[in-house]
Amino acid sequence: MHYGEIKRLDVANGVGVRATLFVSGCTNHCENCFQPQTWDFHYGREFTDETMTELIDALRPGYVRGLTLLGGEPFEPENQRALVKVLRRVREVYPRKDIWAFTGFVLDEELLKESHARCEVTDEMLSMIDVLVDGRYVDALRDLSLQFRGSSNQRIIDLNRTRAEGRIVLWSED
Repeated sequence: MHYGEIKRLDVANGVGVRATLFVSGCTNHCENCFQPQTWDFHYGREFTDETMTELIDALRPGYVRGLTLLGGEPFEPENQRALVKVLRRVREVYPRKDIWAFTGFVLDEELLKESHARCEVTDEMLSMIDVLVDGRYVDALRDLSLQFRGSSNQRIIDLNRTRAEGRIVLWSED
């Protein structure tokens, strides 16, 4: 897996101060994507053991609330196969930090059903994520007033409550 950037102090992509990993590779190709360079699966640098150490170190400070995965597309199958190992390690070292992920794929239509995005590690990856922002960015539905998303079709899903209740539960700051 390749990645474009690790932001150590991100306040735009989830609640609180976060460490953010921007992975490379995306087949969604949303019109007016804010990072089209990340569509290329070889953009940036290769994710190595040293990168893992850097990411774990970025999560260390007490004021860092958690990790956010962005792209590119974290739920491209080749990215999932690498990211599931990253999430296992983050959960092992920081079990109280939360994990957010952004995806252009729709949870109940593509990640939980047979689709391009679903692979042998999708369920495990989803099990380690607390909040999922799903749905492709749709330029015609762009809305700058929305929190943590770019277009009104995208949802912020509380995956912990969704798993507990057996239905999609939208996230709220309450």
